[in-house]
Amino acid sequence: MNFIFDEKISREVLENYLSRCVTAAGLFESQTLADDLRAIKDMGVKFLGRASGIWYMPMEDEEHFRLSEELAEKVHAVDPEIILQACVFEWIVERMEEIKIPAYVFEAFDMEPEDRNFCLQDALFTDESSGFISPREDPCKNGGIPDLSRREAQMWFYYRATRYIDCGYEALHMGQVHLYTAHDPGMEKTAWLFDLIRAYARVHGRRHKVLLDAHTHGVNIRGKLLFDYHAMPFTRVPLLEIPGEELVLVREGYSEGGENPNGWSADAMPYLMEYDNWGGLVVDDRDSFTREELAWKDWWGYDQIAWFANQPEESRNHFLEYTYKWTEINNPNAYFELPFRRMLGDGAVTVKRADNKEMDCQGFYQMNRKSLDCPMGFNQEETAKRLWVSGHQLRKKAANPEMLIRYGAEEVYDENTGMKLPEKIVVYGSFQPHVGAVKNDSNSEVTRMYYTGDNTYTLSVILPFAGTYDYSVATYGTLSATYQDDRYPRSGSCNKAYFTTEKDNTVVQFKYRFITNEVMVEKFV
Repeated sequence: MNFIFDEKISREVLENYLSRCVTAAGLFESQTLADDLRAIKDMGVKFLGRASGIWYMPMEDEEHFRLSEELAEKVHAVDPEIILQACVFEWIVERMEEIKIPAYVFEAFDMEPEDRNFCLQDALFTDESSGFISPREDPCKNGGIPDLSRREAQMWFYYRATRYIDCGYEALHMGQVHLYTAHDPGMEKTAWLFDLIRAYARVHGRRHKVLLDAHTHGVNIRGKLLFDYHAMPFTRVPLLEIPGEELVLVREGYSEGGENPNGWSADAMPYLMEYDNWGGLVVDDRDSFTREELAWKDWWGYDQIAWFANQPEESRNHFLEYTYKWTEINNPNAYFELPFRRMLGDGAVTVKRADNKEMDCQGFYQMNRKSLDCPMGFNQEETAKRLWVSGHQLRKKAANPEMLIRYGAEEVYDENTGMKLPEKIVVYGSFQPHVGAVKNDSNSEVTRMYYTGDNTYTLSVILPFAGTYDYSVATYGTLSATYQDDRYPRSGSCNKAYFTTEKDNTVVQFKYRFITNEVMVEKFV
């Protein structure tokens, strides 16, 4: 694959990087860095997401940047093509006031340099909104969400971004952009600031380019996109029909299109999907809830990565494969950002170490195979390599349309009969809970089919567990006439047809043709 770029990046090269992307949160402070670098090389990683960045400020800032730069140098010694991403998050704290504002920051904002430090209060929202300001006694944690309409917040963002660019980072994750831009309607000031950051990278960047993303489905301003690509966490529904604490992923919107900052355009931009984290446990005591109650507490009482890390190894491998295939079929523009390293917070896992065989608390998920060099690795390397080797064959064979929010068939008529095609076609049955819908819901938007032309509707889903399922196709989402593989109409109270998946994580594609009422089911493993 081609990984060459300078100043601008083509769609092909960008997607090549995204297809070899992992979340490597806080890699700059890893205690197993030598083994991390080995795994990165063996796996063929090309994009290290979240490799550096701070939420609170637990260490001296210059030490943070020293470690960040040291990491970049070591990674680029292994492979100079790798992109490292740093984070400029939607949170600032009082300790920022220890940092003197460099002259070049003032000059970038057409201001006379001053001998002063950053000021927290000048960067926060002045009209305190719920959750936007969090007073604490500890200056490392006292702070809140910055208001990017204020000059002090803009200068802080610019300072952080430029420091990471100087350290050799070529991508920046800009956090939850829709929070800190609450007072910037139309994001005019935000777009101006991002242009300023990009201008700095054109001069000082390793390849004269910095890639910007955020947790967003996209921001389009007069046809031009604010970000180079988009990023978002997964959305889940608990699968109560299966014993244990299983869940399935469900579709969530799409990625906004327009003119990319690199000059090319697309109807839907490439984007990353990841297992997110926000503290580990989201309940005080998981044992105090019933199974049905716990099922709806985020991911069974955990954040996303903590739930994943707390599954048995076989289940983690199963869910990695499921997530990869789910991403492949649910949007041809999406890429699964594999978890390589991610903090577990209160969801830490107790495991047996490989070096001294003693039980120990592991506060980070690490994809590394367990060894003397990574005593508490989670053994997912080989699964990750196998998934990447499989490539995008499923995407080519069975992907749903890239514009997930458009189902099609508006004002479409059959050429021979003149009959108007229905806009809503739903496939329903016992399989629905396994894809995030309610069982036997003939009006479900989750299993609504897409019109693909020539009187044909399709929908691809992935079933995480092998089994036999019933199904039928409901036209207009009603039960007055439903169809199966024999083409005869039935009322919704009649029996449905069946299909069987022999293996876990099987992709099933349903097809329905209007007028002839053909129904087809094709399976891919």
